[in-house]
Amino acid sequence: MKNILIIGATGQIGSELTMTLRGIYGNDHVVCGYIPSAAPKGILLESGPAEICDVTDPEAIAAVVKKHNIDSIFNLAALLSVVAEGKPKLAWKIGIDGLWNVLEVARENGCAVFTPSSIGSFGPGTPPVKTPQDTVQRPRTIYGVSKVTTELLSDYYFIKYGVDTRSVRFPGLISYVTPPGGGTTDYAVDIYYSAVKGEKFICPIPQGVYMDMMYMPDALHACVQLMEADPAKLIHRNGFNIAAMSFEPGEIFAAIKAEKPDFEMEYQVDELKKSIATSWPDSLDDSCARAEWGWKPEYDLQKMTKHMLQKLSEKLL
Repeated sequence: MKNILIIGATGQIGSELTMTLRGIYGNDHVVCGYIPSAAPKGILLESGPAEICDVTDPEAIAAVVKKHNIDSIFNLAALLSVVAEGKPKLAWKIGIDGLWNVLEVARENGCAVFTPSSIGSFGPGTPPVKTPQDTVQRPRTIYGVSKVTTELLSDYYFIKYGVDTRSVRFPGLISYVTPPGGGTTDYAVDIYYSAVKGEKFICPIPQGVYMDMMYMPDALHACVQLMEADPAKLIHRNGFNIAAMSFEPGEIFAAIKAEKPDFEMEYQVDELKKSIATSWPDSLDDSCARAEWGWKPEYDLQKMTKHMLQKLSEKLL
């Protein structure tokens, strides 16, 4: 990667990935692509180039790619799971019609493309524990359907046109930098905010419901590591299972309570989030990512909890 465009650069992943990539490749080589309603601010705007780049506007994408001589596109534009269920048509327009636009521009301009998939690409018929890399994918949410389509369409463009497409299936992502934005796994971010503020946490996910989670520094490392991997070693391009930790609400509560003994939590289950969460895997088998491009996470639940509480305390108090 020499010149990089990040579409959706002001979102949960994009805002942190933009700064990470600028730190690696140089500020001038990473373009922050955004829509006017989500314009970059502060260091994200000031540290490097920024361009209006709506995923639904192929001409705008092509213009930015040509202007900045882009060779790699990180396509992060998407609605998160809970939001998407309320706006399925928009979720498809952004997630799939938008992906088609990106892939066409990439095909015409020789760009590599990273478009993340998700644990949401699996469904209730998928083996839930140590879910294999290659298995049944029959999701029941528009978010999941779009992610399965993302994987298949990306593979199609690689096989038919030679576009260098790559992706990972992200688990729930936990970050102290950007607030949660409508995902099923967002409770695992909200709970830390409550703990730092000294508030009782109201948990929307039932006790005993396990989901794969990952701390954002590991997720960002995965993006860079996969895109820099030797293509000759990649068997599964779209998308790789990656995993770091799997826990249910009681376990993350216990990890926080070990650091903050006065912390309290009670359950008030959100039925929509419950239905989505229980259709997803409890844990993923990421052995293919480990074998094909050397994936290995740094953070477990305890290490993440200490770091999250420290950083949120610095941010909020």
